Amino acid sequence: MFSAGAESLLHQAREIQDEELKKFCSRICKLLQAEDLGPDTLDSLQRLFLIISATKYSRRLEKTCVDLLQATLGLPACPEQLQVLCAAILREMSPSDSLSLAWDHTQNSRQLSLVASVLLAQGDRNEEVRAVGQGVLRALESRQPEGPSLRHLLPVMAKVVVLSPGTLQEDQATLLSKRLVDWLRYASLQQGLPHSGSFFSTPRARQPGPITEVDGAVATDFFTVLSTGHRFTEDQWLNVQAFSMLRAWLLHSGPEGPGTLDTDDRSEQEGSTLSVISATSSAGRLLPPRERLREVAFEYCQRLTEQSNRRALRKGDSDLQKACLVEAVLVLDVLCRQDPSFLYRSLSCLKALHGRVRGDPASVRVLLPLAHFFLSHGEAAAVDSEAVYQHLFTRIPVEQFHSPMLAFEFIQFCRDNLHLFSGHLSTLRLSFPNLFKFLAWNSPPLTSEFVALLPALVDAGTALEMLHALLDLPCLTAVLDLQLRSAPAASERPLWDTSLRAPSCLEAFRDPQFQGLFQYLLRPKASGTTERLAPLHQLLQPMAGCARVAQCAQAVPTLLQAFFSAVTQVADGSLINQLALLLLGRSDSLYPAPGYAAGVHSVLSSQFLALCTLKPSLVVELARDLLEFLGSVNGLCSRASLVTSVVWAIGEYLSVTYDRRCTVEQINKFFEALEALLFEVTQCRPSAALPRCPHQVVTVLMTTLTKLASRSQDLIPRASLLLSKMRTLAHSPATSSTHSEEGAEAIRTRATELLTLLKMPSVAQFVLTPSTEVCSPRYHRDANTALPLALRTVSRLVEREAGFMPG
Repeated sequence: MFSAGAESLLHQAREIQDEELKKFCSRICKLLQAEDLGPDTLDSLQRLFLIISATKYSRRLEKTCVDLLQATLGLPACPEQLQVLCAAILREMSPSDSLSLAWDHTQNSRQLSLVASVLLAQGDRNEEVRAVGQGVLRALESRQPEGPSLRHLLPVMAKVVVLSPGTLQEDQATLLSKRLVDWLRYASLQQGLPHSGSFFSTPRARQPGPITEVDGAVATDFFTVLSTGHRFTEDQWLNVQAFSMLRAWLLHSGPEGPGTLDTDDRSEQEGSTLSVISATSSAGRLLPPRERLREVAFEYCQRLTEQSNRRALRKGDSDLQKACLVEAVLVLDVLCRQDPSFLYRSLSCLKALHGRVRGDPASVRVLLPLAHFFLSHGEAAAVDSEAVYQHLFTRIPVEQFHSPMLAFEFIQFCRDNLHLFSGHLSTLRLSFPNLFKFLAWNSPPLTSEFVALLPALVDAGTALEMLHALLDLPCLTAVLDLQLRSAPAASERPLWDTSLRAPSCLEAFRDPQFQGLFQYLLRPKASGTTERLAPLHQLLQPMAGCARVAQCAQAVPTLLQAFFSAVTQVADGSLINQLALLLLGRSDSLYPAPGYAAGVHSVLSSQFLALCTLKPSLVVELARDLLEFLGSVNGLCSRASLVTSVVWAIGEYLSVTYDRRCTVEQINKFFEALEALLFEVTQCRPSAALPRCPHQVVTVLMTTLTKLASRSQDLIPRASLLLSKMRTLAHSPATSSTHSEEGAEAIRTRATELLTLLKMPSVAQFVLTPSTEVCSPRYHRDANTALPLALRTVSRLVEREAGFMPG
């Protein structure tokens, strides 16, 4: 979240119109053409960058302004701040046909890196990526490893490797591997010299001191990113940058490169003694550059692991330790996949690391790459992966659900490793209540991630419990908020909404009477049972105004769509029936967050129809439950979309065409229930307690009653009488208080059409209940087949009958 001042600036930047921007660009052009590029120029470029970066769409700048920005970027004597701003503005405009930067004419390394960043943002339109990569490689070939310019170019090379791995030729890849070995292993252990000294400083005072460890001890081993000092030399900065691009480079030169093992060969070697022998003998022979880089990378990661055991004196160094551990484990995983001999050399270190960090809440992010490592190599390494996953899925979501970065990384970990879970997929699926804690607390950024993950989580055995959990997700958000409020604050800044006061909810959370319901909602694993949480909905109603709860409620309809898309792939007939009953039962038992019920009902109504399409016999099998659902008008108007779908499904699928078990007695029962419902709907007057019922409910009820009457012709007189009353009622002035003018006209028109059909029972049955053969697409494409002919005949009959009807 931005501060109020930042929000105000962003709002002003977004509100600037094109004409104002054009005038502002003209002012900038005059400033850039001046000989002295002073503070006014810097301030104007900062404002321009804010304007073009504050909107999602790209702003158009005048060609003169773009040309001057490019020219300023290429000026050798231009201040660095101005060049950085020019490059940032040009990157925001990319891709653009108006950019024409020249890579070859730039000599300064810092300018090269800025120009390269713009060219890479353009995309590979004219093979810019290859050109940039070749330019950086020429700089690498022409300068010594300790050259002062490479520090700015190495990040560009890292980006090129990721964007276009095939850019480098074999000899160029070998050169870069050699350079990386030098930077990683042989950086200086002395601090850098100060930039300048005073007149009275002595030569002894200006002597650089030794590099130290994070705990203040003098470093006795080679320099790494965790080594500390007041000033750093150029080769030490290159060491840091080399480690930052190491994993990308290893992946580039690894499995796709020459001389690597395929999957089958690697798995065989992982279980052989040859890899153990090669692990002990590799240090005693001269290795090729790529293998030498892997060896140095392994030593570097081992050194980082050792350095992470030290107690850092500063919090920043402590955070850096954890970040470096994450990267080190990821690099070790790449090394072990490329060369199995590293696996046996890494295991003891990583097992000890896992034992050390699993009990440290501050190091929880290190557990994810460790779990990935054991998931990839657990079988060959004889590691109890199940214990690792049980700890991962059981404790971390409970303790760290409020960490947004960890939540995103955790769900990404689950998504990225689905292909490796195999035997552990049941552990993941049973842990969905814990995973939903991440979702409930961080729903806006995690919604799309969970939409992608849900198909893997959905299982026939837990589908019903998962659907209940999704419907209760806003309630879970409110309970997690209360859990944080009731626990001692872990930091000075509260993680909850301090503007919301809910003392009654806190009292209820601590009340032993409701502990069972709260504990069920906070359960770590699927329990195989469901609980009715309606009492909690009422208790936690004051929390419905919390912004986090409202955000979660907005995400639930999207998640429900994803859930049903997945569950219909695994559901059998019995589960489809249970899902349909759950939809009906939960439609009036939802957490009272603003707008939540309307969004959920919209999804439930469409999904009920989808379930009926999958299993048309559902209507006959659940006839008793559907009659109970339609038996009361209470809450009908608030559930109008779902009621409409249920009524339409009854008219569509309550037929021997879809289920031979359908009887005349069932049709008569549904007709009576729907007739009573239509009467109650049309007699009710809207009020503050009972809102206006949509006219769509009335028209669908009339249509369904007509369909049922066409299948049991003894009901035709009752249906005709009912439709006549509805047509008369639609003409009545009293209808205006119940329905709008458009709604009354729709009811009147539908009643007239249905009455005309019922005057010809055989035609009504043919039109309202067509056979399966008639529903075939052939009957709609071929004008000479029965259906188009029948429709034309019915149309003429309807028009003729309508002509004889009084006013």
